[in-house]
Amino acid sequence: MGVMEKIKEIEAEMERTQDNKATNYHLDTLKAKLAKLRNEILVESVGGAGSGGGEGFDVVRLGDTRMALIGFPSVGKSTLFGALPATASEAADFEFTAPTCIPGTMRYKGSKVQVLDLPGIIEAKDECSI
Repeated sequence: MGVMEKIKEIEAEMERTQDNKATNYHLDTLKAKLAKLRNEILVESVGGAGSGGGEGFDVVRLGDTRMALIGFPSVGKSTLFGALPATASEAADFEFTAPTCIPGTMRYKGSKVQVLDLPGIIEAKDECSI
């Protein structure tokens, strides 16, 4: 059974179910399933996690907030990331030290902050060899 058929089946069941105190939990469960299926359709139509149609990073969220180090290659993102407490990243004398997203965490004024070391931003990355 495809995603669209599942959506139609859930919508039909929601229409058949009376809305009262005894059925609220069941209706809420159906709404959650419906939202999850609709999200699957959106992710498939967009082509992944990012809206640019390219590759994306799926990183589990940790801590109170998130911070990303973004910039061009060889500007010191990985060096800065490695200098932060409780994070580790390899810094080297060549470009593309971080070929993928590298997550780390640190504490700042009592808050747990997730830091993401992202690869360098360049144009036409597909033409470059890493």
